[in-house]
Amino acid sequence: MSTTTTPAARAARSRPDGDVLEARRLSRSFGGRTVVDDVSFTVEPGRMTGFVGANGAGKTTTMRMLMGVLRVSAGQVLWGGRPITAADRAGFGYMPEERGLYPRQAVLDQLGHLGRLHGMTRRDALAEATRLLERFGLAERARDRLESLSLGNQQKVQVAAALLHGPAALVLDEPFSGLDPVAVDAMVELLRERTARGVPVLFSSHQLDLVDRLCDSLVILSGGRVLAAGAVDDLRRAGPRRHRLRCEQDTGWVRGLPGVHVVDVDGPTAVLELADDRDARHRLLEEAVRRGLVEFSEIVPALADVYREVTR
Repeated sequence: MSTTTTPAARAARSRPDGDVLEARRLSRSFGGRTVVDDVSFTVEPGRMTGFVGANGAGKTTTMRMLMGVLRVSAGQVLWGGRPITAADRAGFGYMPEERGLYPRQAVLDQLGHLGRLHGMTRRDALAEATRLLERFGLAERARDRLESLSLGNQQKVQVAAALLHGPAALVLDEPFSGLDPVAVDAMVELLRERTARGVPVLFSSHQLDLVDRLCDSLVILSGGRVLAAGAVDDLRRAGPRRHRLRCEQDTGWVRGLPGVHVVDVDGPTAVLELADDRDARHRLLEEAVRRGLVEFSEIVPALADVYREVTR
């Protein structure tokens, strides 16, 4: 019995489980102004890393340095623990801030051309391009000029171009911008397939709900510097630990309890921070039970809350 596999699947099997992409103390200056300052973080194989920050934080500049589009003023980019080479970068999938496809060329033709630039045969490039266009619901538009597609559909083609050659790593600048919810789901599925093969994925986004949904790790940038970086679960728990208390009665009685800081009280619900004091917790719960305890649970902050806490 014979089986067929896509070029991307064959490429994934021919690689080891994946290498680490590392920014080590990267800096970049323009005209005497430092826009990226001593930035360090890692993108682990098989993990999605979100890169977040306000406009002008330095995300795009950092990604361009990772890809060799911009010269590094100081620091290093490492791949698999060694200085990255042009050949390494040629095996990456990159989606730049300024989209780089040809508006007047047919979608399938230019994807086939890009695949050949990455060393694929024309047949394999067209087959993989067709498969990706089908995944994005664009198979019927494959022969159309790019400029005839909506901006959201042009974005899908740009994503397909980054994924086409079975990249060893993905560096994506705002890949979800302009995509409708169905296209976002298709994109998420494709990225998860890549991480399941050990591919490290770094993507920037202003959509913190998507970052929360997708990412294993997070890098928060502000003013060209890293404010926080690490596993999402670790970052969630790095701030103050808060608990939600609900009782059958008004919870205003929690004010003034020793070892309890009241963040908010709204009728029968209170949000609290507790001192690291077993006696304080015991007193709180004992009184809550007497007043009709309904719920006492730790609040796990959303990434949006982590971001606001770190950048305020």
